[in-house]
Amino acid sequence: QVQLVESGGGLVQTGGSLSLSCAASGGILSINVMAWYRQRPGKKRELVAHITDTGGTNYANSVKGRFTISRDNAKNDVYLQMNSLKPEDTAVYYCNAVLRPYSSRYLSEYWGQGTQVTVSS
Repeated sequence: QVQLVESGGGLVQTGGSLSLSCAASGGILSINVMAWYRQRPGKKRELVAHITDTGGTNYANSVKGRFTISRDNAKNDVYLQMNSLKPEDTAVYYCNAVLRPYSSRYLSEYWGQGTQVTVSS
């Protein structure tokens, strides 16, 4: 069964850095896109950044120049390096992947359980 497991959240002061990791496992044939989303208190879940299987990236305007997404295709891992953090970055961060399991002919979307990032002012 496919699982996405995030790690690396925590509490940091304004201006600090955090690194998030997400490991995808469980009978995966291929992964197309991997992404990070976040849900801030009282807000809808929003895309932070995504990365394709060929390394193409896209970022939300609010994080451009501060966050960097990367992936290790051999490990099925995706990472998010977050620098110059602001209180408005406080959110639950979710890993997302569009992938094809061995058990299916189709692509499906999967989510991690989320990890809390809190930036204190």
